[in-house]
Amino acid sequence: MAGKKGQKKRFWADEEKRSICEQALAPGVSVAQVARRYSMNANLIFKWLKDPRFSPAADKTQMASKDDGIFLPVEVSGPSIDHDADDAPTMTAGSTSAPLLAHRVDITLSDGRRVVVEGPTALSSVIGLVQGLMA
Repeated sequence: MAGKKGQKKRFWADEEKRSICEQALAPGVSVAQVARRYSMNANLIFKWLKDPRFSPAADKTQMASKDDGIFLPVEVSGPSIDHDADDAPTMTAGSTSAPLLAHRVDITLSDGRRVVVEGPTALSSVIGLVQGLMA
């Protein structure tokens, strides 16, 4: 067995693995911190997190996968969108030559669900997304 001389391979009970996985998924805690706490390699924790027997997030991802692939109607309100000859979307209200960026865009759907785009995103990309959803 590879490793330091005199170290034996440890065997972890399933309950210990679940407990360590829960600690690693806690907000504000890194997997490396939990690994150091138990004197183990972080890669082992990542391996356990992928295993549905030990990862508490496995149940949530299985439930979320049932809703994948559903298209919903979208109602767009705000400035009108014009198409140029090259079909590039442009905003008619207050168009500028510099690209417009937004750090957060909220789109509320007619059934009350929201689509949130976070991070520096070009508004032209968001407009293209909405147009694609409306097509």
